[in-house]
Amino acid sequence: MRREEVAVPSDGPAGAAPGLGAGLPFEVAPGSLDAATTARVEALIEEEEGAQHRFRGVLAWIGTAMALAMSLFHLWAAWDIVPTTTLRFVHVGFALAIGFFLFPVSRRFRHRFMAWDAVLIAASLYVIWYLVSGGDDLQDRVIFPEPMDLVVGWLLVGLVLEVTRRTTGPVMPVVAIAFMAYAFFGNHLPAPWTHRGYDSERLIPHLAVGLDGIFGTAVDVSATLIILFTIYGAILQLSGAGKFFVDFSFSVMGGKASSAGRTVVLSSFLLGGPSGSGVATTVTLGTVAWPMMKKVGYRASDAGGLLAAGGLGAIISPPVLGAAAFLISEYLKIGYLDVLRMAVVPTCLYYASLLFMVELDQRRLGAAGKAVEVPAATPARELVKKYGFHFSSLVAIIVFMVLGYSSTLAVLYAMVVAVVLSFLRRDTALVPKKLIEALAVGAVQSVGIAATCACAGIIVGVITLTGLGLKFSDIAIQAANGSILGTALFTALIVWIIGLAVPVTASYIICAVVAAPALMKLGVPDYAAHMFVFYYAVLSEVSPPTALSPFAAAAITGAGPYSTTLQAWKYTLPAFVLPFVFVTDPEGVGLLLSLTPSMTWLDVAWQVLLATLGLAALAAACQGFFLRTLNPLERAGFTLAGLLLVFPALLEGLAPWLPAPHWIGMALAAGLLVLQGRGRRALS
Repeated sequence: MRREEVAVPSDGPAGAAPGLGAGLPFEVAPGSLDAATTARVEALIEEEEGAQHRFRGVLAWIGTAMALAMSLFHLWAAWDIVPTTTLRFVHVGFALAIGFFLFPVSRRFRHRFMAWDAVLIAASLYVIWYLVSGGDDLQDRVIFPEPMDLVVGWLLVGLVLEVTRRTTGPVMPVVAIAFMAYAFFGNHLPAPWTHRGYDSERLIPHLAVGLDGIFGTAVDVSATLIILFTIYGAILQLSGAGKFFVDFSFSVMGGKASSAGRTVVLSSFLLGGPSGSGVATTVTLGTVAWPMMKKVGYRASDAGGLLAAGGLGAIISPPVLGAAAFLISEYLKIGYLDVLRMAVVPTCLYYASLLFMVELDQRRLGAAGKAVEVPAATPARELVKKYGFHFSSLVAIIVFMVLGYSSTLAVLYAMVVAVVLSFLRRDTALVPKKLIEALAVGAVQSVGIAATCACAGIIVGVITLTGLGLKFSDIAIQAANGSILGTALFTALIVWIIGLAVPVTASYIICAVVAAPALMKLGVPDYAAHMFVFYYAVLSEVSPPTALSPFAAAAITGAGPYSTTLQAWKYTLPAFVLPFVFVTDPEGVGLLLSLTPSMTWLDVAWQVLLATLGLAALAAACQGFFLRTLNPLERAGFTLAGLLLVFPALLEGLAPWLPAPHWIGMALAAGLLVLQGRGRRALS
């Protein structure tokens, strides 16, 4: 799992300290995964985030103490005032120390604490002490650094690159090194990529001392919000909220063949909202839902694709979303509640698209007459009576923010609510041992994202220093001949390509400063441009080689990983046409619950209706089935109708003479429905 999202903790082996030595970093049904499948899933996760030690005894307690100290420091910082530089420096220091302690230099050194790890931890502590003790004097000499400033700066850059390699893999550090090379040698490149060139004395302090590089906006968000939400997510999971949401969904939807896919959609929404983790949602659901889906008639790859698509929704589902959503709030200088507001309609439309696909699945599979019982399913009413207090986790943060509290205080108070309510039942009570485990797990889960943000800060620092972002904007606009549609297509392609190599958060950070300005230069509102980049960065969750959710689903269902990835694309494709509406249609911002001066709420309702109908048509085209199997012409017709309804600007760009594309789309869809109905009656 990419360490930018909350993982569901599991119990560690005997002898392990609380919060460390865990097996799978997510919750699964007891006995649902055999040893071989468990090993495959763990191997996939380690390919993405690095192999983690599972220390026992004294080392495990030391690691827990470090993680607990990190959580307590950030909880205190959320309550009291800590200077900005101190908070960012200490946050990165904790990430470095815990990262080098828990993640080996390579798999061959797993479960052994090596001497060089101790040296790296000591170096990390020295660097952070140097930065904190330097105070304002150090910040004042960023332009004219002393020799020791450069030594410490180079050391910090090296430490950040190494801890990022250990926690998230080698791609991000390699990309960061490439950007640094561009800063040093870009003066030798041809126009428009050239710049005047920078030496070590100018670049290193900019990256390692000031607040425009490693300790920039991304680390600030990681230190003030993301870590608090990871702790909050761990508290929810240790109190049993995740299990309740899955059990509730299966109980409400269980007992009918058509409930198999519907249960996945509902469960992924309930579980994904508070967890914010794609792979955790995918695996948690997969271990329970796959046997039922198999009985209904789902192929292994289809089931894996749907599970991965449901998990993907976790990254775009309020109230937590993915880590990149917090960055949107900071970059745009708006409240997190505003980000949640903008995400509500796209999230609902995403799950509506999945529901359309699921309903067509049931028709395509011909499972209408099958009955599938959920073994030992507890009635929904009884579940709500016993564990309904967990629903507060879906609304607590939003309620506090609506009451006027900052995002930081809102999540802090929500944690208190979750801990207090957990004592309503003995089996969910967060007694001191479980609470310590939750705090430790929350801190450990934030290490990878903190490292990613710090490493991304190197990239962003180079972009801002060299002016690459402005250059790229001009290049993108020129390549698209000044067309918003062309620029949006070009931007989506760039974000998607970058997302193939790096996690969602890193992809968003890079593209927010490189690609989004191109759209904003053409008059697209800043919030629409950033939401567009965010949604396309999310595609990396189901795009190889970093397609962890489909790969994990494939390990559970036994399907091929790439066939599962293709099915995940099929399930998610209709919804990811939607972001183009944000940037190509002036009234498309209505889908973000934002209004232009000439719009009313009726215009918003109209946009939502068009998008819903269009997604239904695209779902039919992707499935190749509606009332009956579609022939190639019908499939092409549904595709065109869906695009005309969801993305009319595409046709306006290709055929500007075409009047009112959405009405043509409606007429085309209606005609196809009539043909489908006649064909179905003829077959019967």
